Amino acid sequence: MTKKILLTGANGFLGAALFSKLCMIGETVRALRNASNVPKSDIVVGDIDANTDWKDALTGVKTIVHCAARAHIMKESISDPLEEYRKVNTFGTLNLAKQAASAGVKRFVFISSIKVNGESTTGASPFREDDNCSPVDPYGISKLEAEQGLLKISERTGMEVVIIRPPLIYGPGVKANFQSLMRIASSTVPLPFGSIANARSMVYIGNLVDFIVKAVTHPAAANQVFIVSDGEDVSLSDLIRYVRVSIGRKARLIPVPVMCFKFIATLAGKRATIERLIGSLQVDSTKAQRLLDWQPPYSVKEGIEVTMEAFTKGKV
Repeated sequence: MTKKILLTGANGFLGAALFSKLCMIGETVRALRNASNVPKSDIVVGDIDANTDWKDALTGVKTIVHCAARAHIMKESISDPLEEYRKVNTFGTLNLAKQAASAGVKRFVFISSIKVNGESTTGASPFREDDNCSPVDPYGISKLEAEQGLLKISERTGMEVVIIRPPLIYGPGVKANFQSLMRIASSTVPLPFGSIANARSMVYIGNLVDFIVKAVTHPAAANQVFIVSDGEDVSLSDLIRYVRVSIGRKARLIPVPVMCFKFIATLAGKRATIERLIGSLQVDSTKAQRLLDWQPPYSVKEGIEVTMEAFTKGKV
């Protein structure tokens, strides 16, 4: 059967949700996964790098949604992490794009990251698509280099490129820091975050999937960069309230001054960690709304409720 869309990373957090949505709306999808126990109709690959042969996967494909990546790792143990990120996120992406253009693929949708813009907007304006990019860590650098290479390939070959930079993605199945936060927030212990009035942009996975589906076909998305969010920024204290209210509990937040967190973090050598927790990272997603006539179908409250329902049932 001829496939219309090639979806990489189809067994990942975002890829799995996107695969389900595309199938539900009747799209024909070739799912590329990195596991052996997959349906016969799917494609299995090993390492994604500059040498991967995509010939079989690209047969009959008109659109690619590239979700596969070496994910951001908080505690990196590799001596040269930038090169490891580049192998997959930069060289692997550009190798796929070059072969895709040669195979006649019309549109390449690349899931990048807000880390391309930077790590914080504390004391600054929300990130926009046309800002000067200032990635701080190897993950963000590798994604920016992939973006730059994709745009050059598009100029040279005519293949349309759509770049999407999501902030923190949450939803059923979320892991890492957000899962830890849910575990802490769902406890009955009073928490010392009542004075944290930072502003963080996030995107519920249902909203991000909805936007990607639109970006796959919308004519105005061609050769554009988009930042996508829920459209409602929340503080750490807001987020804990949402979590606790969703499971029928009172917020129970103690207003400990922000300077206390910074002082303790400095003594413990954890200043960067605390800054991520209490600092701001806001994005401006009006371009996505204006250019593609898109509105997030789910509110933050709805997204948190669905995420916590899965968490309490042990599905996260």
